[in-house]
Amino acid sequence: MSEKKLPHDHGQALEHHLDHMPEASDFTIISDIFKLLSDSTRIRIFWLLCHCEECVINISALMDMSSPAVSHHLKLLRAGNLITSRREGKEVYYKAADTEQSHLLHDMIEKIAKISCPGS
Repeated sequence: MSEKKLPHDHGQALEHHLDHMPEASDFTIISDIFKLLSDSTRIRIFWLLCHCEECVINISALMDMSSPAVSHHLKLLRAGNLITSRREGKEVYYKAADTEQSHLLHDMIEKIAKISCPGS
């Protein structure tokens, strides 16, 4: 990429940055994650699931939402690999995925909103 000639020379050595710039597809992954969190309800659900494992009925009560609406948000978060689920009998429990992405997003949410984990 360093052979790329820019229309204007502002005296900056951009070649180093261009040589290390990730592919567009890498930024698409990040964009997709931020799209998931572009809804404040999903952020609240994700934040809650970073602190506990819960079923749809209880999440619905905590969020003051219908179960189908919560299920829709959970489906999107799960498809984005931000949460996981497990079945116990007829009940399905959800929690934040134990991944670096989930941990970083949790930290980011708390820093931006200036909130802290329960019990901290």
